[in-house]
Amino acid sequence: EEAINPLRRRMIEDMTARNLDEGTQRGYIRSVRACSRYCGRRPEQLTYEDVRRFQLQLMQSGLAPGTVNSAMVGLRFFFRTTLRRPEALDYIPMAREPQRLPVVLTQDEVASLLEAAPGLKWRTALSVAYGAGLRASEVVGLKVGDIDSRRMRIRVEQGKRRRDRDALLSPHFLRTLRNWWKLARPPVWLFPGRLTPFDHVTPKSLNRAFHQAVTAAGIKKAVSLHTLRHC
Repeated sequence: EEAINPLRRRMIEDMTARNLDEGTQRGYIRSVRACSRYCGRRPEQLTYEDVRRFQLQLMQSGLAPGTVNSAMVGLRFFFRTTLRRPEALDYIPMAREPQRLPVVLTQDEVASLLEAAPGLKWRTALSVAYGAGLRASEVVGLKVGDIDSRRMRIRVEQGKRRRDRDALLSPHFLRTLRNWWKLARPPVWLFPGRLTPFDHVTPKSLNRAFHQAVTAAGIKKAVSLHTLRHC
């Protein structure tokens, strides 16, 4: 552990200097740790042949190519940046991912799902995810001031890749949002948490409400909360 700590610290500093978010940093470190344990070597002793064997084992275990590639991205960063071995991009290949059409819901299925949501707060949150095409983290991170009814826009701060953007707001979902605001009067976050109004609900809670609504609506398709973006 003493031998690993300085290298781990340097990798964290490398990631912090590049402003990678905490989730990405945890994923990268997890990838290096998993490869190190599988190969029975310290991270600084890993070779490209070790990475190749680790990647092959992940593929043979039945993991999706996207999951395997996530691990390889972390190892690429470790070799290329922390170990200063720029040839890593050539020696750590990425698995080819099959291109599939996303599962979508019909308008009637979406209407049934929203109607079956467990309460007005979750119905409104899922409506925003569908109507504005927002991700779960973007929905729960909305503030009251992010709703611009004059321009009919929703301000999304620090979305994917930490980018700000505007999303369209339809008159129908503006009425839905106003109904929720009149009832709850949230002071800061548009969808405050249960324990304190000064913290927002979590993506996990929103995802749970989505699946409750799917079950209650009798939808049999294999869908996830992200499906609403495709719809």
